[in-house]
Amino acid sequence: MTKESHNRKRIPIRKVFGLKVRMRRFEMELTQEELAEKADLHPTYVGSVERGERNIALENIVAIAKALKCSPKDLMPE
Repeated sequence: MTKESHNRKRIPIRKVFGLKVRMRRFEMELTQEELAEKADLHPTYVGSVERGERNIALENIVAIAKALKCSPKDLMPE
């Protein structure tokens, strides 16, 4: 297997991060709007993070983690 074919099969880190945010939000029974309010972010921004469309800044990772009452490392891909 070539390096190129291996990379195409990998899920982007942004998507894995977004899925972890969404799963934690569901666990806490929060809407995207509620999470956005707690993290002081715009709801459409939170939606784009969950879909893996954003290369999110460190400050926003911390804000989302605090709003979700977890550590930023809990939201990171392994």
